[in-house]
Amino acid sequence: MKRLFDNTTLSNMNLKNRFFRSATWEAMADNKGHMTEKLYNVYENLAKGGVGTIITGYAYVTEDEQPNPRMMGIYNDSFIEEYKAFTDRIHKFDTNIILQIAYGGSQTNFNVGERIILGPSAVAHSIYGVTPKEATKEEIRGLVESFADASLRAKKSGFDGVQFHAAHGYIYSQFLSPHYNKRTDEYGGNIENRARIIFETLAAVREKVGTGFPVLIKLNCSDFIEDGFSFEDCKYVCKRLEELGIDAIEISGVVGAKTEDRSVKEKGLKYLENESYFRKYAAEIAEEVNVPVILVGGNRSLTLMNDILDNTKIQYFSLSRPFLREFDLINRWGGEDNSKAKCISCGKCIDVQGNSCIFSRNKGMD
Repeated sequence: MKRLFDNTTLSNMNLKNRFFRSATWEAMADNKGHMTEKLYNVYENLAKGGVGTIITGYAYVTEDEQPNPRMMGIYNDSFIEEYKAFTDRIHKFDTNIILQIAYGGSQTNFNVGERIILGPSAVAHSIYGVTPKEATKEEIRGLVESFADASLRAKKSGFDGVQFHAAHGYIYSQFLSPHYNKRTDEYGGNIENRARIIFETLAAVREKVGTGFPVLIKLNCSDFIEDGFSFEDCKYVCKRLEELGIDAIEISGVVGAKTEDRSVKEKGLKYLENESYFRKYAAEIAEEVNVPVILVGGNRSLTLMNDILDNTKIQYFSLSRPFLREFDLINRWGGEDNSKAKCISCGKCIDVQGNSCIFSRNKGMD
């Protein structure tokens, strides 16, 4: 029988348990994306707290494209030495650390008038109202190379792997979505074409880092809008990524869709059946691909996660906000207290001055 505290392997990584800290924008880097002592402390506390694998907050891959303030960067070689020190601090606790890399696109309200923002097509963002410049093929090739260069820097820095952020409305998510992607060339139209930029990115990254370096991806199971990226699209992309050598797939869902999944996030997780709210999609994908599937979204209860582990092929569980409330949650669960996470999913942890649980802030804690 599988256990949440099993030792497992993923590519060449040894994992001490099945828990991931899902990528979380901390808003604690400096204005150029470099580390601060406050950010070091956040990650060191997470590692001390027992989680097996940490995925960093998203790091921007080109210097001129920062979708949010005070996010981590990986756009040139100046990051390598400080990230070596960073990964060394995390590895002391037998914890893996994976760098999430991203290009934001039109899902932003940060310095919008001061930079060129690329997108698959010149379609205004449905929430932010930003209309991007349609990327040329040359700009697409440049973006692919930026991801590959960032991945090589991550490897040189001692990270255990990288994760492409292709979910939640950022640029790769927009390429996948017919709502935002109106192209008529080889990067638009059917799902093979809409996903082409991701497939090319994986190939370019593999050429730079080799086959022994784990490469993961985060995908929406669906955009939950009529003209968006569908669940059938997602299954197709996952199967193609398996063929192309992806090492693991984290299944999430769109943030901002007007669906029951959004209502769960807005109202909080009041009942067990509303936890782990993308599990039915992740479970179906896990049946169809021979690649480890990581479930994220509303994971709060050991009881439910154990049930999912026992009754589906989902292998790993990723949490974000619960670690803002309890950085040592996994140590607690590994001891005698297996009560559900204290996070109430109120969403008030988001703060551009540094994301943290409101209850901890009220106590004067970091």
